Amino acid sequence: MELDFTSRLKFVLIAMSSCFLLGTFGYTFIEGWPLFDSFYMTVITLSTIGYGEIHTLSTAGHVFTIGLCLCGLGVMAYSFSALTAFIVSGELNERLRKRRMENRIKALNDHYVICGWGHTGETVSAELDKTGNDVVIIEHDEQKVANAIARGHRAVMGDALIDENLERAGVPRAKGVFLTFDNDRDNVFVALSCRVMNPKTKIISELHDSAVRDKLFRSGADSVVSPPKIGGLRMASEMLRPAAVGFLDSMIRSQNSAYRFEQVDLPEGSPFVGKEFGDIRRSGDRTPLLLAIKGTGVDDMTVNPPSNRVLRAGEQLVALGDQDEIRLLREAVKA
Repeated sequence: MELDFTSRLKFVLIAMSSCFLLGTFGYTFIEGWPLFDSFYMTVITLSTIGYGEIHTLSTAGHVFTIGLCLCGLGVMAYSFSALTAFIVSGELNERLRKRRMENRIKALNDHYVICGWGHTGETVSAELDKTGNDVVIIEHDEQKVANAIARGHRAVMGDALIDENLERAGVPRAKGVFLTFDNDRDNVFVALSCRVMNPKTKIISELHDSAVRDKLFRSGADSVVSPPKIGGLRMASEMLRPAAVGFLDSMIRSQNSAYRFEQVDLPEGSPFVGKEFGDIRRSGDRTPLLLAIKGTGVDDMTVNPPSNRVLRAGEQLVALGDQDEIRLLREAVKA
């Protein structure tokens, strides 16, 4: 629709400009009038205002005026009707809406991009929105895009397999990318494109066939999630440990709950580097529940660490709390 709108609008503008240029230079050449007088005569002729001739016309000038009226008025009538149709049909409003959406996306940095807005993408976007993160959705289905926008999300209408749409969504500036396509082939292809476009972004991909797992990692994915496997573990947990599952659900599903498991990075220069783990627990009244420390090694995870555990730069704290508590903790551990 956008390309068709642009081409028709260009045709209308070119047609109108051609009529005015033809009339202006025609009167100047035939009658020898100044350019402004020739332009004024062309305007009052094509607009049918008809104030009268500003200078006496020769016979050739009269013939030229007749031709300008017959041809020019038809072009002007078509142009105005086309412009009216653009406005009435909503094409102009749609173009302006897309321009506003592009400007909103261009203003983002460190946001998250979701490629594909099916069941998984919708769940991811809801969680990101609830935790106060900026989200941009790429989806080729027009109805899904409309639904996403109606929920307040920024969205790009188009195929995520096309690099131009990834750039429009701000992947080069994104903090993370979610790939939620129904087939692993598209996930692999888009993971590769996103990794080339932004080497620093974190890419999480949905996985449907375990045989494609290694290929996704080689294509640039940082982590993969298998919905069937997660679903199976969830079913087993519902049977074996329903109270624990109910506790997690109360945080995630409840509309009133703001509690989440979060990670808090411990940067270089933090006032807590070199201090004991218990110092953070005693640092304030709004301190969240600290559950674990993720060390700098791949499998270096200390659950329920002792109070005398010394903290090191580059480690991550796993905490449970509401958004205000997590925010205060992040501010406290900053350099």
